Parts: sequence; structure tokens; C-alpha cells
Amino acid sequence: MSLLYVDNLKVSYGGIEALKGISIRVEKGEIVTLIGANGAGKSTTLRAISGLVPLKEGTITYDGQVISGQTPQKIVSEGIGMVPEGRRVFPNLTVLENLKIGAYLRKDDLQPDLEHVYQLFPRLQERSWQLAGTLSGGEQQMLAVGRALMMRPKLLMMDEPSLGLAPKVIQDIFSIIQRLHEEGITILLVEQNANAALKIADSAYVLETGSLGMHGTGMELLGDERVKEAYLGKTTRT
Repeated sequence: MSLLYVDNLKVSYGGIEALKGISIRVEKGEIVTLIGANGAGKSTTLRAISGLVPLKEGTITYDGQVISGQTPQKIVSEGIGMVPEGRRVFPNLTVLENLKIGAYLRKDDLQPDLEHVYQLFPRLQERSWQLAGTLSGGEQQMLAVGRALMMRPKLLMMDEPSLGLAPKVIQDIFSIIQRLHEEGITILLVEQNANAALKIADSAYVLETGSLGMHGTGMELLGDERVKEAYLGKTTRT
């Protein structure tokens, strides 16, 4: 049984059909990536899974339970975490306060998870009392990932984690993604850096204007001439 199964998902914004019946599977322990051009529907897919946009049609099943139509809070409580595009940290709160917000549904001891986040991102520990709005873009991205980890997700969805970051920081972020994968977290990754995403993905899907195009392993799509021509010669953005 797949950890996540999205079946015939359709989403509309007004009269515009953003998703036209896509189906994807995410197996436990995998890194699955969605790539595609601007406006293909990648971010909409994550938002639909998170309960942030209503479904026109389709079913979303997570860990054997249908979660379609549930509230975002309920979906988070089931173990689905989200690192949103643009980081969206709380700028007037400290790093530590932002991390604790990630665990707002928890009632147990947060210290082991804080220590884990600080181990992954030592700079966050150094800046734990600094306001999040004063961090660099790369540090804010680390904080967004750390905040999502504080809820102990079984499935971590990441929306454009490398967007707008320097090459060295991008390398660090992808190293962290691989480390989280090794720790057993299942990851659904939307990424404008298709080359980097496909290199680490177990499975990959190409979205084309709301429809599912190609599907295969990361390495299969990395070697596909159509993918090379459309997505690997330039960076794309949702």
C-alpha cells in the first residue's frame, strides 16, 4: 500500500482548471519529485494534498485513510508536513519561536526534536534568539525546513526549497534532503532545479499544464531527451 495515493485529482480556480485529473503514488521511504514548467500545477498539487485548496474531483489517500476534504490542521495531525514556497517564516518571532510553532499540535517534550534540528542546522542554534526576519534567505529556508520537522512528519512536502538561493546553499539544502531521506522520512519534492531533484529522486513525475506527462525513476527522466530539452537546459518555476 502506498503511503500517499492521489487519484484523478482535479482542481479549478474560478473557470480555470489547474489540475486535470492527475494520479501519483508516493511509496514509504521514497523521494518523489514533481517537475514542470511555470503554471504546470506542481504547487497546486501540494496545496491540494495539504487541504489548502478544495478539490473539484478525485481522492487523496494517506496511510490507508482518505484525507480528501479534511482540514489542513487535521492533515498536519496525520503526519504530513509542508515546507512552503517562499519560506514564509514569521519575521517578528525568533528562530526558536518559529520552530516551536511547527510543533503546535504536540503536547510532549520538544527538546529532542529541537536538538535534532540544531544538529542538522547549527546556524539556527547560533541564531535561536534572533528574529527570523533578520536571517539570510538560506537561513530562512533552513528554518522553514526545521519548523516542518518539529511536527515529526511521516511525509514531508517541500515546495521549491532551492528557489532564490546561492549555489552553495542549494547544495547544503539538497544534502539535508538526502539526510532526511536516510533517516526514513518520505519526501514529496516540487523543485525548479530539475537536474538536482531528479538526481536524488526514486520516482519522478512531469506535469504539463495540469496534466500528467511522463513518469519514471529519477535517473530515467534525467536521461530522457524530451526532459533534457524542456527542463534541464534552464531553470523553471512554479
